[in-house]
Parts: sequence; structure tokens; C-alpha cells
Amino acid sequence: MIELKKLKEAYYSKEEENYAFRAYLKANADSKTLDAQFLGLHNELFSEYDCNSCRNCCKKYEATFEEDEMIETADYLGMTLESFKEKYIIDSFGDYQINTKPCVFLGEDNSCAIESCKPASCRKYPYTNLPDRLSSSLGIIESARVCPVVFEMLERLKETYDFHI
Repeated sequence: MIELKKLKEAYYSKEEENYAFRAYLKANADSKTLDAQFLGLHNELFSEYDCNSCRNCCKKYEATFEEDEMIETADYLGMTLESFKEKYIIDSFGDYQINTKPCVFLGEDNSCAIESCKPASCRKYPYTNLPDRLSSSLGIIESARVCPVVFEMLERLKETYDFHI
């Protein structure tokens, strides 16, 4: 697995290749097979990876909340929904996003202050275990810039498909 400190450079050295691989998959891959491959890699690699040692996703992305998730988190923090929104949320075209990067709930020790009620956008990231990965392949390519596990998944899939440019 690539070290986090080497990820950015590695991503940019593979960026053109990754976009070419995405185009190759769009033209050649079977969606169900690709989903199974992603799921297998997701389960294998995340079982061996300590996300708490990284949390780069918490540093690079803004969490998105649904209304019910904001209510639950506000309650967990002992706040009203209105005060939670005022303090932590921006409304970006109907999406409720955390207003800071890195995430305000990320501790110095990489712990999450709202771990027990964090939103689905955090719990599901990087979405590589969900169906229909072929249609979300652009997001996966972008996630390889942030998540060492996703970077590794792409490298392994390129080997599986014997892809080279």
C-alpha cells in the first residue's frame, strides 16, 4: 500500500493512465463483474488498513448531511438543529455540507468527535463497496487522489485487466 505522504505525487504520475483506464472500463468492462471486483478489493484492502492512521478523506472533503443526520448529530452534541446548522453547515444548492476543511470534527489524533452518528457520506466513503461502480468511475479516479486504498484498488484492477498505456 502506498504511504499517504507519497500519494499525491503518485496520483499525478498516474493521472493520465487512470483516466485512460476509466475510458477502457467504460468501453470494455461488465458492470456486474467490475462491481464484484471492487467489492472484493474493498473488503480485502480495508480489512488490512487502519483508516484512523490516515483520515485524509476528513482533511480533503466536506461531509454532507441529510436533514435527519443533522438532527441526530445536533442532539448528540447537545445543540439545537438551528445552532448546529449555524455553527457547522453551509447550504450548497440543497446539500448540507460541513463548512470547514479539514472537518471540524476531526481530532488531532485522527479521531472523529461524531463517530457514533457521523453522516452516511462519511460512513460510505469511498463508496467502492457499493453497486454501479462503472457509472461512478470518475469519482473513484478522483478518490484515488485522497485515499491510498482506492489508489491501490485502481493499480490492482489495471493488473487484472492487463491495462497499459
